[in-house]
Amino acid sequence: MIKAVIFDLDGTLLNTCDDLGAALNHTLQLHGLPCVAKEVYSPAISNGVQALLEVGFKESLANHDVSALKQTVLDYYASNIAVYSHCFDGINALLEELSNRNIKVGIMTNKPTFLTIPLLQHIEELKNIEVVVCGDTLDEAKPSPKPLLHAAEQLGVPPNACFYVGDAARDIEAAKAANMRSVAALWGYVPSEEVALSWQADLNLTNPESLISHI
Repeated sequence: MIKAVIFDLDGTLLNTCDDLGAALNHTLQLHGLPCVAKEVYSPAISNGVQALLEVGFKESLANHDVSALKQTVLDYYASNIAVYSHCFDGINALLEELSNRNIKVGIMTNKPTFLTIPLLQHIEELKNIEVVVCGDTLDEAKPSPKPLLHAAEQLGVPPNACFYVGDAARDIEAAKAANMRSVAALWGYVPSEEVALSWQADLNLTNPESLISHI
């Protein structure tokens, strides 16, 4: 019996695509390079700043100080963290139904604390979620199961009574390692539906509200 649902953040609960893309394009412009379109940067978002820089700078990335570029992206993003970001369609309805059913909710994201907490405070639907585990909360991040196990402990729910919902291969890997039921969020930043299905999650869902029928 499912007693809790733990969510990844970017690409699962929140569409942060355009804010992260704006930070990348700002950095590209500073270096005299052309901006990249949403369809180029969005598949890279779940894989972090390094992946964004790779799709933006391409081969020329080797000619730059990558650490400095990462800092430029993060500084811009931190200062413009919720200009465009919003919950995916269906998330609010899902959260309301989970609350109605007394199903606990938590967040486990690889996003660092200094970005996660300010972002959540800008998002009305998410600002009151109490259990939030970030990529730097422990000494390991996903695909390690440790942060998910920590989230379950904070929620007071055994791992095998939890769903973990995410849009990246490491999310499904971490859920399996933590003995949680894994859910692939196909509405998120998955490379393609075909690739996402190869992760062999317990559930592959195309919209958030469909999770309710599996609880």
